Amino acid sequence: MMIRLQDFAGRWSMAREIEDFRADARSELTGTCDFVPDGEGGFRQEERGFLHLPGRDKPLQAERRYLWRAVAQEITVFFDDGRFFHSFDPNASAPEADHACDPDSYQVRYEFSDWPNWTANWRVTGPRKDYRFQTRYWR
Repeated sequence: MMIRLQDFAGRWSMAREIEDFRADARSELTGTCDFVPDGEGGFRQEERGFLHLPGRDKPLQAERRYLWRAVAQEITVFFDDGRFFHSFDPNASAPEADHACDPDSYQVRYEFSDWPNWTANWRVTGPRKDYRFQTRYWR
């Protein structure tokens, strides 16, 4: 099966586990991720949920947005202000990408082998950053 950009359309449930190696702490985010047509042939990815931080009684509301576009065989992801973030081929055997945000480095590896369930595994390193997070998405 070939995964195409339009296959992401609609609402997904999501769960994110965050492991902060500097703080020796783990957090969780649960919520939804919507891929909404943006009127330009792509999607606006809108994540909303509750972030459960260690030591806090009440979770924080969290949200973020990206823009997804099909470019040849790849999906190109942009920040919500239109700046380039990264590209990946959803049909590669091990889809991955890097994003340099000097002085930090962001590396992602996607897993689509259990489609329509999928994951994004991020590793972030830099002078003040050292964390890993995994987000699981499902219908």
